[in-house]
Formats: sequence, C-alpha cells, structure tokens
Amino acid sequence: MAKKAVMETSQPEPRRESMGGLERGLRVLLAFDGDAPFMSLTDVAQKTGLAPAVARRCLLTLQDLGFVHNDDRLFHLTPRVLELGAAFLSSASVETLVGDALQAFAEETNDSSSLTVLHGDDIVYLAHASVRKLMRLEAHVGSRFPAHPTSTGRVLFAALSNDDLDSRLANMSIQALTEKTVTDRKELRAIMERARIDQYAAVEDELAYGVVALGVPVRNRDGKVIAAINSSAHSSQISKDRLVAERLDDLRKIADEIAERLTAFPALEKMTEI
Repeated sequence: MAKKAVMETSQPEPRRESMGGLERGLRVLLAFDGDAPFMSLTDVAQKTGLAPAVARRCLLTLQDLGFVHNDDRLFHLTPRVLELGAAFLSSASVETLVGDALQAFAEETNDSSSLTVLHGDDIVYLAHASVRKLMRLEAHVGSRFPAHPTSTGRVLFAALSNDDLDSRLANMSIQALTEKTVTDRKELRAIMERARIDQYAAVEDELAYGVVALGVPVRNRDGKVIAAINSSAHSSQISKDRLVAERLDDLRKIADEIAERLTAFPALEKMTEI
C-alpha cells in the first residue's frame, strides 16, 4: 500500500497586512495529522520548517488557548480544534443540505459518495456518505487529498481557465501515490482536457490501490463549476469502465439535485475561491 503523500501546495505572496504569528500558529496546528498525532518540539520544528524557538512559542500559545496539550514533552491536539471545523460547518450547513442525497446514492450503490471543492492543489471533503466500512482509503468531512489523482479533483481542475490550469500543473508538486498514479504533466493536462469535454472523470488505483471513483461537476445557476461529487467503490468489485457505464447518468442527476439545493446557499461559491 502506498504511503500517504504530503503535498506541497503553492502559496500566494503574503499580503502586507498579514499576521505572521497567526500564519505560523496555523502551520503548527496543521502539522498534526494521522501520521503524526504526537510530536515533540523538534518534530514540529522540522515538519513546519520553523525555527525551534518560534515553534516553541507557537506550541505554548496554542497550549494556553486549549488547542494542544503537552504530555511528557509530546504535544497533541485537543478536542477544541473541532470548534474550528464546527464553526465552518455550522455556518455553511453544506452537509445538512446535501447529506441525504449522497446517503441515498451511497445506499443505492452500496458504496460511497462525496461532495468536494478545490483548495489549492488539494480537494477538501464538504460532505461524505458511505455504506462500505472497510474501504482501502477512509474519508470524512474535512479530509483532503491531492487533487491530481482523484476523480473530483480532475473535474475541478478541468473547470479552470486554460491559463490557470497550466499554471497549476507547472507549479504543483506531483507525487506517485501508487504505481498507477499519472505524474506526467502533459498526460495530466490531456486527461483534464478530456474531463472538460466529457464532463466527468474516472480513476482507478491512482489515489490508493483498491479505490475506483467517478466524479462529475456541480454547477451554479450561471453554469460555473462550484464543486464536484463522486461515486467511489473498491476496484475488486467494479471496474472503472463499468462504473462509468452504470453510474454516470444517475450521478449527474444527483449533481443536478445538489446544485438546486445549493442555490439557496450562494456562499459555497465563495468557498471554492480560496
């Protein structure tokens, strides 16, 4: 099984009004993940690229605020970090709006279905429904994965302008997560152009072995792609070609239904512009 990759997303030039301390504090928070739930000061400094003294100040501040805890010189996140995600989800109510539609489709296919948006070079899950409990790759609301080997990521990249897409492909870090992951930039550009024409993308064993997925765009009233949904299964149960043949029409209907619901929530369009 391929190791989880850490993607280096391109960062915009900092604004003159930016708060460096806040940026560094958030960088420390985001350093904790499933691969590194407990870290020493040295670990945090190395992972974030911050000087040890700076990392220490960030950790102590986050500890005072209740976001991290220190057990025998090992720091870890506390449940309070959930308040940050909860604030976003409660203000957005995206999962409330679309969750039942995704759940119904997941139950119909006996697999998984998700709503994602593009954030930098990654996709971020805003809603997720799953029937299968033993999937090769677990996902939940807030999960993020590299966009280039995913079905929804390719659909979302395909919706960018040619200049924006070319710039992203030229500057993004592209890593092979499996032996089947497409990493050649010209080939990826052709794949995304095909996704733009077909209005869907399908992948198999590229994000992780055993994962096959079909993604389609979700559009607003003006026709702009604001998100994407997928149907994901285990490749031992269904092939990529069969997934497209059997589920594409139904998945597009679900995308249209979700689009209708999201017209009552225009803030989602702003979320995709991060």
